[in-house]
Parts: sequence; C-alpha cells; structure tokens
Amino acid sequence: MAESTPNAPMKDKNYNLVWAVQQSLENVFRLQTYIEDAERDGDEEVAAWLRRIQENNQKAGDQGKRMLLQRLQAEGS
Repeated sequence: MAESTPNAPMKDKNYNLVWAVQQSLENVFRLQTYIEDAERDGDEEVAAWLRRIQENNQKAGDQGKRMLLQRLQAEGS
C-alpha cells in the first residue's frame, strides 16, 4: 500500500524531498542489519552488494539534506 501525503489545505512543496531523505537514511540503518546477517551467514557476496546499496542510500540522503538546507535557507531569506 502506497503512503499518501498528509491531509492539508496546501501541500508543503518540500514534503516529497523530506520523505525521500528520511527513507534513504532509514535504509542506511536497516541495511546495516541485513549486512550483519549476511556476514554472520558467511555470505560475503550478498554483504558486499548490500554495502553498495547502503552507500548509495547514504549518498542520496546526504544530497537530499544539502538540497533541503538550501531550499529552507532560501525561504528564510
């Protein structure tokens, strides 16, 4: 089931960006558990693959945070 945007008279223009940043960073933490599971099971192939996904999520989260910061600073000017 897809999540919907909050019920509000006016949709926040940054809502989707905030959501995507939150999901990316949450994935970084969630993937750590999966990486540890794969390592414990001796499956280095899966662990390495999950680490690459984790790195991509970290990059996406960092990029999104920078983008959000720029937007919020511009709104405050």
